[in-house]
Amino acid sequence: MPEGALRGIRVADFSRVLAGPYATMLLADFGADIIKVESPAGDDTRQWKPPVDASGEATYFGSVNRNKRSVALDLTTKAGLVEAKRLATTADVVIENFRPGVMARFGLDYDDVRAENPGVVYCSITGFGDGAGATLPGYDLLVQAVGGLMSITGEPTGPAAKAGVALVDVITGQNAVTGILLALRERDRTGAGQRVDVNLMHGLLSALTNQAASTLATGRPPGRMGNQHPSIAPYAVFRAADRELVIAVGNDRQFRTLARLIGREALGDDPRFATNPARVAHRDELTAELEAALAARSAVEWSGILADGGVPAGLVHNVAEAIDYAGTLGLDAVVDLDGRRSIAAPISLSTTPAAYRTAPPALDEHAGADWFPRKDSE
Repeated sequence: MPEGALRGIRVADFSRVLAGPYATMLLADFGADIIKVESPAGDDTRQWKPPVDASGEATYFGSVNRNKRSVALDLTTKAGLVEAKRLATTADVVIENFRPGVMARFGLDYDDVRAENPGVVYCSITGFGDGAGATLPGYDLLVQAVGGLMSITGEPTGPAAKAGVALVDVITGQNAVTGILLALRERDRTGAGQRVDVNLMHGLLSALTNQAASTLATGRPPGRMGNQHPSIAPYAVFRAADRELVIAVGNDRQFRTLARLIGREALGDDPRFATNPARVAHRDELTAELEAALAARSAVEWSGILADGGVPAGLVHNVAEAIDYAGTLGLDAVVDLDGRRSIAAPISLSTTPAAYRTAPPALDEHAGADWFPRKDSE
């Protein structure tokens, strides 16, 4: 098995639930040694079941905790706190997602750890930062609501809707990985660590990209448009004879090809549809024209015809279909660890690829392990 790009990096992981564990799993996949510090009751997601995997463990916990070691420490006891401090002060990286102030009460905040471990990269994940929003609970659903995502998700005449996964947590976990790697790179140059702060609210605002930019430029917030795109057409879900498919036309050339392939070549010269701004202005008429033509064949047939012709198109898969489809593309998106399947790391490196060594640990599975001294001084 190749050595990981992060081999030799030790992480004291005080995070739980999703954003932090997702970040540390990605670090672990590339060789970092993750010591997952849990309370005696364990990470909350150990109890978030059903569903469970073949071993009876919660699939939620399993989705973000492979390649880690677990130790249960009660930070309200002297023994637990001593062990936690030893872990933090010998780690390359400390990551936590408690509310601001909690780690300070245990003497485990950045300043405390840095005093004994000046090279530490200390990552804090919060819901709304450590200022006026410090007391707000950092739940993904809440952030999707107050952060604007729900206002642009769903049908125009329907209620606001959340994304089908805790997307803000995942984005924030990725931001945490990026920040940690940036800080480690700076430490390579200077030898000094630093604090990394990421929060769900700012992470979501950044992820709003074009929607946030249009709001800042015009002063007008966008509304819900269902599966339509505010600036591109046709770029949506359309009904074929039997089921839905997506057509994602990005330029006028692709639209002319689409019109030809569906047997409506004249649409390419129709002034209502000849340019993208015109198509956006007449999207309802365009949808009616397209769905009238698409009704002649199944979604599978159209998907093949359009894709072969260079028009971006595909079926609306359920999750099982999506995983199978990735397999047909040779993406190797699934990893199996002792019969427990999960999605592989989404990053490919040519010489130091991700490696999948161990299934998610049992609670306190690695109690009594000799974590000390630091690997680089052994």
